[in-house]
Amino acid sequence: MAVKTKRTVKQPKKYTKQDLSIYINLLTDFGFKRVFGIKEVMLNFLNTVLNIEGGITDLTYGNVEILGLTKNDRKAIFDLICITGNGERIIVEIQNIEQEHYRDRMLVYASQLIQEQNVKGKVNNKYWNFKLDPIYSINIMNFLLGKKKRPNKYLTQWQLKELDTNEVLYDKLTFVCIELPLFSKKLRGVKTALEQWIFLIKSLHELKNIPKKYKTEIFQKIFEMAKIAKMSKEDVKKYIKSLNDMSLVEYEINRRDIAIEKRDIAIAAIRAERDIAWNTIVGLQSNNAALQSNNAALQNQIEEYKRRYGQLNGKMI
Repeated sequence: MAVKTKRTVKQPKKYTKQDLSIYINLLTDFGFKRVFGIKEVMLNFLNTVLNIEGGITDLTYGNVEILGLTKNDRKAIFDLICITGNGERIIVEIQNIEQEHYRDRMLVYASQLIQEQNVKGKVNNKYWNFKLDPIYSINIMNFLLGKKKRPNKYLTQWQLKELDTNEVLYDKLTFVCIELPLFSKKLRGVKTALEQWIFLIKSLHELKNIPKKYKTEIFQKIFEMAKIAKMSKEDVKKYIKSLNDMSLVEYEINRRDIAIEKRDIAIAAIRAERDIAWNTIVGLQSNNAALQSNNAALQNQIEEYKRRYGQLNGKMI
């Protein structure tokens, strides 16, 4: 059975230098790490998003590759990991293409940072007492976390809570989700520092110059780092590769989604045919039962005539 769908998938775009705009795309792996890999930039972003009491005054970048507990375990490779001066561990992930089981991935990555703090043996002549440093998982997503839409609620924070009272069970594990499709403000409507950041992440590559509301020192630094004309030839090549990688991933995911859609359409068609066939069978069985009932009534009537009037040479009188 041929299955048709209205959706089509285009071949992945092959980017060249001629396709580049003035500023890099922060939704690419290269663009994100180039800008957020600057300490001052990350500090400003984290303080704006997390609003931790006392603020974050210092940080170091951690190892983005964490091995599993055994050689057979899958290793976790993060976009960026930061460790603050107070010991908070912060994962910052950017995901441009929707990924299946992304919530599970967030939990797995956070658990890696929890397990990493498992101190084996003695430290300062004392055994580890299970005390953990706070962990923040910041996830910037160019898709919706779930089917439920929350108008203008593009930033949400999640913790473990008691279901009836909302009492927080554990306040040292926080997931921050930034859903870019829910941020609909245009440049003229951007007012707060958080809005400046979200708009920049989403739209930097579409800008032609530095807007007036981005004239602060930290944003000036970002625009300077993001200007493609100021990049080395090698970095331009890396950036183009990052664009092509993103395009290829999007193409493969679209192919997967269309295949799933075709499968679902085929299953729905088979179920519809099955339901029609089943209803036909039920109808025939019902008609047959009615005929049998009618035949039984007719046979009873014949028997009654026989009883009343008798037969002559096998024929009813």
